[in-house]
Amino acid sequence: MTAVLVIAASDSSGGAGLTRDAMVLAHFGCDVLCAVTAVTAQTDAQVTAIHAVPAQVVAAQIGAAFAGRRVGAIKLGMLGTAANVLAVIQSIPPRAIVPLVLDPVLAASSGAALLDTEGTDALRTRLLPRTTLLTPNVPEAALLLGAAPARSRDELERQARALLDPGPAAVLLKGGHASGATAVDLLVVAGEPARELCAPRLQATLRGTGCALASAIAAGLAQGLALAEACEQGKRYVTQLLHRQL
Repeated sequence: MTAVLVIAASDSSGGAGLTRDAMVLAHFGCDVLCAVTAVTAQTDAQVTAIHAVPAQVVAAQIGAAFAGRRVGAIKLGMLGTAANVLAVIQSIPPRAIVPLVLDPVLAASSGAALLDTEGTDALRTRLLPRTTLLTPNVPEAALLLGAAPARSRDELERQARALLDPGPAAVLLKGGHASGATAVDLLVVAGEPARELCAPRLQATLRGTGCALASAIAAGLAQGLALAEACEQGKRYVTQLLHRQL
């Protein structure tokens, strides 16, 4: 079976993080390798405790994963500290060898910071150039750019293209936090027209949809799908998850 390496945090509620990633990857028939970056205590309402895993242990987990299996793709979630961001950068192969999907987990929906300031800077300047696909939501894109959250389709595209400047090969800016009857995610690649991934905006909420989307895309890339096809697969999967909450 195809293996995907997930580098992310645990979530005691099971709604997000490594647990959600593993469920999604199993759905798509992928084996899951993991490197735990932090242990978190969470409920559906808040984060109550975070314990960051030492960077040398994160690096050792990544090294062991690559030593044991052929890795078809990497999915990055919460990294927690600047030291862990640097450990990841030093431990993974170039994106030309193994595609990397980065879900930039910067803050919890309750507002708790999940990556320190130095870590955000390292992610922006050093990890994005190693990234195949960056998958921010509207608030995360604004934080990475130091800008106000996008409020229109044109602003979404401008911010998505601005996020290409640090070096990711592509950006999928998720429109779930925007407004309107249709939830539009924008896939942008330098020099190409933006591609819209659309679904009806559902009156449903579910933690871990960002994890699920990035993991579904990573599964597709690991199994040989083109980037746009993998993104469409991820969008369909998350839409199905939300439908189940209605």
